[in-house]
Amino acid sequence: MALYEHVFLARQDVSAQQVEALVEQFKGILESNGGSVGRVENWGLKSLAYRMNKNRKAHYTLMDIDAPSAAVQEMERQMRISEDILRYITIRVKEHEEGPSAMMQKRDRDDRPRRGDRDDRPRRPREDRR
Repeated sequence: MALYEHVFLARQDVSAQQVEALVEQFKGILESNGGSVGRVENWGLKSLAYRMNKNRKAHYTLMDIDAPSAAVQEMERQMRISEDILRYITIRVKEHEEGPSAMMQKRDRDDRPRRGDRDDRPRRPREDRR
C-alpha cells in the first residue's frame, strides 16, 4: 500500500465537532477499502488567501494515510460530493513525518533569523541627509 498526506478544507460555518465527524466518515471509507489512517491533525480555523464559495475562512485538517489508491479515490469522490468540503489535496509520500507537522510546531519570534536591524546601518550626520 502507498503512503499519502491528505489535507482538506471544511467550510467555516461547520463546528469543530462536525469536522471531527467528517474525519471519522472519511476514516471509515478508507478502512472499509483496506486502508488505515495514522495521525490526524486539526489545524483549526484559518483565513483563506482568497474567497472560495463565499467563504473567507476554513477548517484545515491533515491526515496521514496508508491505503491502496482505490480507497483514496473513493474518499476523494465522497469529498467532491460533500457540500462541507471546499478543497482537498492528496500527495503521495515516501514516508510519513515523525512528530508534529510544520503547521503545528510553535515557533517563537526570537528563534527566527534576523533580517538586519536598522541599528546595523551606518549613520550619516544630520546635515548629509538632505
